[in-house]
Amino acid sequence: MMQKILVKLQVHCDKCRTKAMKIAASAPGVNKVSIQGEHRDHVEVIGDGFDSVCLTRALRKRLGSANLVKVEQVKGSTDN
Repeated sequence: MMQKILVKLQVHCDKCRTKAMKIAASAPGVNKVSIQGEHRDHVEVIGDGFDSVCLTRALRKRLGSANLVKVEQVKGSTDN
């Protein structure tokens, strides 16, 4: 099942954003990672079979503050 999560971070610079994207991209099952939000403080992760709670916990451990905002199933995904 493809899922999309949105995690709110407290980031202060581009280096922190890059670090957050590297952490999210290294999780097994992640297909796409992007920065979202008006203040570029949300990370959107799309993938199949990754644990959203563990990913949020890893971001919180390395960046200080991370809150899981939204988890939803991606519509129109094809499961072969």
